[in-house]
Amino acid sequence: MTRRNKRYYKKLRAGWRDTVLLLKEFSWSLVLFSFVLVGGGLLFFHTSNLYGTPPVETRAEAIYNVLSLIFLQPPPGEFPSDWHLQLFYFLIPILGLGAIAQGFAEFSGLFFDRRKRSKEWEMAVASTFENHVIVIGLSHLGFQVIKNLIDLDMEVVVIELKPDADLVTEIQSYGIPVIADDANKQTALMHAGIQRAKTLMLCTQNDLLNMQIAIKGKALNPKIHVVARIFDQQFAKAIEDQFDFSALSSSVMAAPQFAATAAGLEITQPLNIEGENYSLAKLKIKSNSLVNGIKVGDLEQNYKCSLVAILGNEHSEFHPHNESIISGGETIILLSQPSEFKNLIEANERK
Repeated sequence: MTRRNKRYYKKLRAGWRDTVLLLKEFSWSLVLFSFVLVGGGLLFFHTSNLYGTPPVETRAEAIYNVLSLIFLQPPPGEFPSDWHLQLFYFLIPILGLGAIAQGFAEFSGLFFDRRKRSKEWEMAVASTFENHVIVIGLSHLGFQVIKNLIDLDMEVVVIELKPDADLVTEIQSYGIPVIADDANKQTALMHAGIQRAKTLMLCTQNDLLNMQIAIKGKALNPKIHVVARIFDQQFAKAIEDQFDFSALSSSVMAAPQFAATAAGLEITQPLNIEGENYSLAKLKIKSNSLVNGIKVGDLEQNYKCSLVAILGNEHSEFHPHNESIISGGETIILLSQPSEFKNLIEANERK
């Protein structure tokens, strides 16, 4: 399935999910209509048995008569002569059609103008995502990280308390939902699909807030990979040692490195070699990826990198031979320009 088809399929799922949410939101209108239909039918049955000539024989028939009256269709038989039953012929259509008209007007108005319910719609879109990256904070760094994640063909959900309208418009053009909410609340993380996400990226400018959200994210999904932006480099190192987080100092890491970390690629800060930036990276090969079973020489040629080592469970091989085979479950260490890691990450994700 192509990326375009995936996006179209997600829109269909999001539309269905949002419609269900709308139905739940207007369930009171359905309850009111059901009350008029069933309650009115039972009352019509008992009134008919007291004053009707002839009386209605069953409760089901009475409910059917009320349903006919709601839609201005006369029930079988003649117009009743008793005033008690005559009231039903005038009140039931007013109550029934009133409940239908009010519920339909509000439902259709919000259904066809989802912009009035932008937050609910974004939540509905996010509910269709799985194995995605949640980015907290639509700052300059967050925006650049999202663009790099898009280049890596990764699915993204964004949470920002006060999003900039222009940034939101551009991000949403890629099919990425932006939920306007406080990410420090568990409900906001749950609306972004924290239980189904694979990575939580914290790009706000508040170190304490990043830590609070990271802890709450881990509590909701212990298996999630947390990447936190920390301004203080020493603090970032202390967090990595104390918690199971990837804490990166923004003073030494740029957006591409943040995005690569979210994709499961551990990467060092760039080194300038003859005017070009290079980074060392560590990547665990998945058993069902395209990289599994490839030769070292082919990997270096296809992905423009230099393989430094292959780390296996039983043995490690440094400066491996070109004919050496890379297997799933092994970890490779390679040197390359940060921009070249994209294709390798994609190949490792594909099945």
